[in-house]
Amino acid sequence: MASHASRPTDAKQRQREQHHAADPAGGPLTTDQGVVVDHTDDSLQVGERGPTLLEDFHFREKITRFDHERIPERVVHARGAGAYGFFEPYHSCSEFTKAAFLQDPSVRTPVFVRFSTVQGPRGSADTVRDVRGFATKFYTAEGNYDLVGNNMPVFFIQDGIKFPDFVHAVKPEPHNEIPTGASAHDTLWDFVSLQPETMHMMMWLMSDRAIPRSYRTMQGFGVHTFRFVNAEGQGTFVKFHWKPKLGVHSLVWDEAQETQGRDPDFNRRDLWDNIAAGNHPEYELCVQLVPETDEHSFDFDLLDATKIIPEEQVPARPIGRMVLDRNPENYFAETEQVAFHTANVVPGIDFTNDPLLQARNFSYLDTQLIRLGGPNFAQIPVNRPVAPVRNNQRDGYHQGQIHSGTSYSPNSLGGGCPVHTGADPSAFSHLQERVDGRKIRKRSESFKDHYTQAALFFLSMADWEKQHIIDAFRFELGKVGSMQVRERTVEQLAHVHHGLATAVAEGIGVAPPEKEDTPQPEPSPALSLAGENNRGDGSIRTRQVAVLVADGVDAAQVGAVREVLEAGGAVVEELAFHDGSVRDGDGREHRVDRALPTVASVLYDAVVVPGGPSSVQELVADATVLRFVRDAYRHGKPVGALGSGVGLVAKLEPEGLRLAGDGDGAVADHGVVSDTSTGGAGEEFLSQLTAAVAAHRHWDRPPVRH
Repeated sequence: MASHASRPTDAKQRQREQHHAADPAGGPLTTDQGVVVDHTDDSLQVGERGPTLLEDFHFREKITRFDHERIPERVVHARGAGAYGFFEPYHSCSEFTKAAFLQDPSVRTPVFVRFSTVQGPRGSADTVRDVRGFATKFYTAEGNYDLVGNNMPVFFIQDGIKFPDFVHAVKPEPHNEIPTGASAHDTLWDFVSLQPETMHMMMWLMSDRAIPRSYRTMQGFGVHTFRFVNAEGQGTFVKFHWKPKLGVHSLVWDEAQETQGRDPDFNRRDLWDNIAAGNHPEYELCVQLVPETDEHSFDFDLLDATKIIPEEQVPARPIGRMVLDRNPENYFAETEQVAFHTANVVPGIDFTNDPLLQARNFSYLDTQLIRLGGPNFAQIPVNRPVAPVRNNQRDGYHQGQIHSGTSYSPNSLGGGCPVHTGADPSAFSHLQERVDGRKIRKRSESFKDHYTQAALFFLSMADWEKQHIIDAFRFELGKVGSMQVRERTVEQLAHVHHGLATAVAEGIGVAPPEKEDTPQPEPSPALSLAGENNRGDGSIRTRQVAVLVADGVDAAQVGAVREVLEAGGAVVEELAFHDGSVRDGDGREHRVDRALPTVASVLYDAVVVPGGPSSVQELVADATVLRFVRDAYRHGKPVGALGSGVGLVAKLEPEGLRLAGDGDGAVADHGVVSDTSTGGAGEEFLSQLTAAVAAHRHWDRPPVRH
C-alpha cells in the first residue's frame, strides 16, 4: 500500500500522464473520433467558389465545438488566477484536531489555490476596488478539504438568505450593465445605506485592503468560525488566517486606476511571472482557537460573519506553511474548472451554526452543477481527490468512470462493497451537539451591534490609512446619483465615527451629521497595514525596482545598485527611451531591459536615478520621466538618486525634503535616498536604499508641488 506521503505524488504523475497522452502536439491532427485530418484551412465545397457541403464532418465538428466552448462563468469570483503548491504543518495539531494533514511535518499535502475578484466578469481588470477570493483546495489523504476564504475576515451580511440581494446590488446596474468591476454606483450604496450590518465590511472595502499590491502580499481569511474536532470528540472553535511571508501590501487608489489601463492583468501576471521565475509565494496558516466553554465570552457572537476576534484577545497561532510553486498548464482546464465548496471538509474539521456558512454549504454545490454540466465535476483532474473514491453514485453528464458490479447498498451480490466503516475512528463523523428550538425567522439579538467593530477598524488605522478610507468613501459616493442614498450612507457612518462621517459629507455635498456618541473600542494594531505583524520578513524579495538610464549613464553606479538589490532578491529593470541599449559615460554599449513607453511608475515598487550628466540631462528634459519619478514619490515609494541624478529628484521641489549636497555623503529622508559623491554607489547609499525598499512605503514624506 502506498504511504500517505506518496499518494499525492502518484496522483500528480497520473494526471500528467493522462494530460500528455492526449496532447494535441504529440501527433497528427485528428477529429474528436481520432480520424486523421489532412487539411483544416478550407471547408469542403463544390469547386473553388461553390457552396460548402454538408458532408464536411470535420468542419461541422470543429465549428460546433467552437460554438460550445464557453461554460457559464461564476456569478461571483469570475475573474481568477490559480497556482499549485504544497502545505506542510509545523507540528502536530492533534490536541485540537484529528485532521491527518495537520499532524506530520514530514508529509506535504498538495494544494491548488485560486485568487479572484468578486464583482466583475472574467474580462474585468485585476486592480479594481473589490473583495478578493483566496480559496485553497487541499488534496489530503482523507479526501479534499476546501478552505474557501477572502482577503477580508468579515462579510457584508449575516445570513445567506440576503446573498442574492447583496450580489444583485453590487453587480452592474441592470438597465445599462454599468459599471464593470466596480462598486461605485447607486444600487450597491442604496443597499448599504439600508443594511447597517454591512458597515464593518464597508470599512474594509474602502481601505487599501481592497486593492492589494499582489496576491503574494495579500492576507486570506476563512471568514466564518469553524470547529476543530480531536480524536476524543472534543470541539474547539477556530478562525483561519493566511499570512503572506512577504508582508501585507496594497496599492493606492491612484495607482490602481492607472494600472487598470497600463496592465489590466497586473495581479495575475505578477503571480504567474514570480512562480515561473522561482520566486514562490509563501503563506503561514494561522488559527485563532477558542474553547467551546468560552463561546459566549465575547461582546459579539462567534457565529456572526460580520465580526472578527481581535488578535490582541486571541492570538493567531502559526500551524503550518503553504508554498505555491507551479503554474497551471491550461487556464480553462484548471483555474476555470476548479470547483470549491465550503462543505468539502475532512475528519477533524466541522461546521458551526453560522447562518451565512450554512447557506454557503448549500450554494456552492448547487453552483457547480450548473457551471460544470452535472454532478461528475469531481472527476475533472483539478478537482479529483488523491484519496480513493468508492460509492454507488452513477451515470450523469460527463461520466468518466466505467463502473462495474452493483450500484446499491446494502448488497450481497457485490460482496457488500463498498461498505461503510461504522465506528472506524478515521471516518468523518459530525460533532454531536444538542439542537432544539422553535422554527422561526428571526435573527439573534447577539447579532445586533453593527457599529462597534466598524469603529474598531477605523480607529485602528494609521492616519494615512484613515485618509485613504475617507477618500475612498468620497470617490464611491461621488459616483452615486441619488442624494438620498448619499445622505443615508452618511447617517450610517455617523454611528461609526463622527469625524469620518463629517469628512465624507463635506466631500460629497451633503450636510454633516449631528454630533452623537459613537463606539470607542480599544484599537487593534493587527488591523493596520502599518502594524508590525503585517510587515512580513523584512526582505526586499521580488520588489520591482526601476532604474532610469539614457546615453551617458554612469554604468558603475547602475551595476552597484543592481548587484546589491538583486542579491537581496529584488527584480531590477533598467528603463530607457527605447529598447536595446544605450551608451554609458565611457561610450560603451550598455544593455537595457525595457522601453519607458511600454511601462509606467505604477508597475514598480521603487525607482532609482543614477548619475551621468548627459544621461540625467536627457532624462530631465522628458516630461514622462519627471512624471515617472513624481508618481513614485507621491505614492510613497522609495526613490534613490546618485550623483547628478539628485538634480532630477530636486526638480520635484518637495517642500522640506532634505537631499544630499556636495560632500554630504548618503542622505536618507522620508524614503528618498540621495548621494552626490563622485564615483560609484557607496556602501552607505546602498544600505540605506535597501532599507527604504524593505519598508515598502513612506507616507510621512512632505508633498511635492504640482
